[in-house]
Amino acid sequence: MAVFEKVQAIIVEELGKETEEVQLTTTFEDLDADSLDLFQVISEIEDEFDIQIDSEEGMTTVADLVAYVEKETN
Repeated sequence: MAVFEKVQAIIVEELGKETEEVQLTTTFEDLDADSLDLFQVISEIEDEFDIQIDSEEGMTTVADLVAYVEKETN
């Protein structure tokens, strides 16, 4: 499964959104995600990919998060 699909599934699960609502261009603001929501998403992604995300700073879209995960896992 591609990184985007895994990240998308985690966001859908954690935020209770529909899959089609979570695209690469979607911002966390579009998803009405507050800092606690984002923390939970980041935590799940860290567990899933066995990486450490130091800060979600600068991550405003799903694409930003996917790019970070891809960089850390390659």
